[in-house]
Amino acid sequence: MTPLTLFGLFAVTTMLVFYALENRGRHYILAFAGACVLGSTYGFLQGAWPFGLVEGVWSFVALRRWWQARRPA
Repeated sequence: MTPLTLFGLFAVTTMLVFYALENRGRHYILAFAGACVLGSTYGFLQGAWPFGLVEGVWSFVALRRWWQARRPA
């Protein structure tokens, strides 16, 4: 395994874990957004720019959800 492949495995694994934990607290939503940034970075470094672009957009979606979760209902 190359270092880039290991980085991609780490990024996608953390995305999956934090997505599964989002209902436990808003800090997991923020962690998911950060993991999406890692996934986006991996996509661009690998040369799969559509994956990098979509993951980048998804990180903004997650940040918005985190911001909305901060407000009282």
